[in-house]
Amino acid sequence: MIKRQPLADGAVKVTFAVPDDGQPVSLIADFNGWDGAAHPLKKRSNGTRSAVVQLPPGAEVRFRYLDESGNCFDDPDADGFEPNGFGQTHAVLVV
Repeated sequence: MIKRQPLADGAVKVTFAVPDDGQPVSLIADFNGWDGAAHPLKKRSNGTRSAVVQLPPGAEVRFRYLDESGNCFDDPDADGFEPNGFGQTHAVLVV
């Protein structure tokens, strides 16, 4: 699940969320250097894990989720998908 919220300063608050299946998940993206430690999703009381980032309006970002087993997966709510050069895809989000 992806939620976008425009902010007064022109930035956009983007919430990335996945169902909580009991294991840690991180957001990896081009805006964080694909670093699994940069944006760990926090466990929420509503049965999800989520991370919030602020991005500039009009930005086009590529991202995936990384679980503790080292498996990556895409968000079905992304705006699109494209090959990532490793025989898989990554999700694309236009802010």
